[in-house]
Amino acid sequence: MNRETFLAELRQRLSGLPREELEERLAFYGEMLDDRLEDGLTEEEAAESLGTPEEVAAQVLAEIPMAMILREKVRPKRRMKAWEIVLLILGSPIWFSLLVAGLAVGFSLYVVLWVIVFSLWVVALALGASALGCLFGAGFYLFRGRPGEAGFFFGACLVCVGLTLLWIALSLALTKGAVKLTTGIWPGIKARLTRKEEAE
Repeated sequence: MNRETFLAELRQRLSGLPREELEERLAFYGEMLDDRLEDGLTEEEAAESLGTPEEVAAQVLAEIPMAMILREKVRPKRRMKAWEIVLLILGSPIWFSLLVAGLAVGFSLYVVLWVIVFSLWVVALALGASALGCLFGAGFYLFRGRPGEAGFFFGACLVCVGLTLLWIALSLALTKGAVKLTTGIWPGIKARLTRKEEAE
């Protein structure tokens, strides 16, 4: 990919940013490419050393505050007519209620996800405590000279230890998945907001 293609694709991926910010970022990456060309790299090697335009755009979006992106999105492209303003005001009970409901549903899903993760860890803790209790019971019955009951409790202890280890592995996997999902939401929203213009 040559310099112009790289910058054109980067421009397209960042088209939702404010114009000044977009031009500043493109100038920055254009200078980086020029520096690499002066060092003797080919255009393809210089572009490759920066990463793909998708990776560079993701890095730029991670640095840009969401408020700046939203400000650019809600800024009117033209002056609103009086009848549009009246309709917007009259329709506010509907659109505002839908907006609040959507935010509440999104927040509820987020909370439910983390409650499930928390519950899994509580179950793992309970299984571990059960293993300790069974071990204590085995010792108690062994001390009282009842090897049958002691053997039963020791077997139950081993079962609880095995279940605890399996449950911890499951809980770790689901926790990592939840972290990956929740940390990917914000950059995903930013990417969609900045690419909306290219679809229009």
